[in-house]
Amino acid sequence: MAPGDEAPAGTPGTGEAPCRDCGGTGRIGTEACPACLGTGTINVGIGGA
Repeated sequence: MAPGDEAPAGTPGTGEAPCRDCGGTGRIGTEACPACLGTGTINVGIGGA
């Protein structure tokens, strides 16, 4: 899991979303984004009941 993930990939009720810290680019300045580890996406909870 990347530090920005809310749950492991494949967890029911979650999905990929653009990283909030880097805006989905995977980079902050010239460095890889520490929240998404440079992927540009994080795994977040969706919906809910």
